Amino acid sequence: MNAPTTMSRRYYLDWLRVCAMLGVFLFHALDVFNEADFVIKNVERSVAITVFEGFLFPWGMPLFFLIAGASAWLALQRRTPGQYARERFSRLLIPFVVGSILLSPIQLYLEWIHKLQTGVLQGSFQEFLTTLPVGLTPRFFGAVGYHLWFVGFLFCYSLLTLPLFRWLKGETGQGFVSRMARLCEHRGGILLFILPLLPVRLGLHLFFPYEHDWADFFFLLSFFLLGYVLFADKRFTQAIRRDWPIMLTVGIAAFLAAVAIIFATGEFNIEAAPRTLADFIWWGLVTVCSWCWTAFMLFVGMRFLDFSNKWLQRGQEAVVPFYVLHQPVIVVIAFFVVQWEASLLVKLLAVVLTSFVVTIGLYELIIKRVSSLRTLFGMKSLRGEETVAKVVLNTAQS
Repeated sequence: MNAPTTMSRRYYLDWLRVCAMLGVFLFHALDVFNEADFVIKNVERSVAITVFEGFLFPWGMPLFFLIAGASAWLALQRRTPGQYARERFSRLLIPFVVGSILLSPIQLYLEWIHKLQTGVLQGSFQEFLTTLPVGLTPRFFGAVGYHLWFVGFLFCYSLLTLPLFRWLKGETGQGFVSRMARLCEHRGGILLFILPLLPVRLGLHLFFPYEHDWADFFFLLSFFLLGYVLFADKRFTQAIRRDWPIMLTVGIAAFLAAVAIIFATGEFNIEAAPRTLADFIWWGLVTVCSWCWTAFMLFVGMRFLDFSNKWLQRGQEAVVPFYVLHQPVIVVIAFFVVQWEASLLVKLLAVVLTSFVVTIGLYELIIKRVSSLRTLFGMKSLRGEETVAKVVLNTAQS
């Protein structure tokens, strides 16, 4: 028998979303100092930062999309598909377009100047533009939006999955979810979700190895779908609460094994198609990490973060505008900081702290206070906020 979850507020999902947003900010700030490619790079790089970001890489964005899928399930319990689609349009598509038009050119120009200065590339700005992947692939979102590829992906997922979500709410779909949930009643059953993820990652990455291409698109779509399914039956979340030691153990083992392969084989290019057995094993281990650490972080939220306070409410409101603003701010500040004659630690602290203060300042002092900007950056209008506040106050008084 299907056992749907109840419609109480999951504060831990809100906290995880806010924490994940802060994690993305830190990740992008640290990108300036790791061994991988980024818009702006410091001359001196840190192996420790590279390893730390390598740990976050498999599950950071999957966690984001799983939370988004869970939020879709909650939203569709109290909204019609039409209302849901309109909300996604205003909350996601508008900020993507606005950010791509207003903020992406800044990053594009500074990237070109920085790479000219450091000798990474040569040629005019027009020639640099011709290198952008603007074809009919998901890489388009990253080419025109930089970090806003996430928002573009999420908007596409929200619309593409609506027919499937409607089916899952029906009798046949509920039966399918119930059968999956029964498998998770057995200890360790939650690990079975790794099985559908493996062919998506290994199969597609062979043909679409570039970041944010079709392999990433469908892999992250899988987590969006899993987020919806996990909250369609309470037995899934019960299994996560029960099996967290198993997920943590498998996640640690998979990460250590992946690191061992990198050290044994030398430098590993994540945008190269897998060719050898070691390549396929490595991507398999990354997939295991993706699920185990994502599910474990969901447990951490359930166990420790199921409460609300004023900081959560403020963080929730700021999530979309903070995401849109944060990377352009990091890029502008890092462009100048990496030119200093200073140690890596001094530069790192300058980029992280200054970028955070400036991003929060832009949000608090400008975006949050101007109704038209609130709409453009995916927030509710000031009038809408006042209406919600009145409803809450009247409810409390009655």
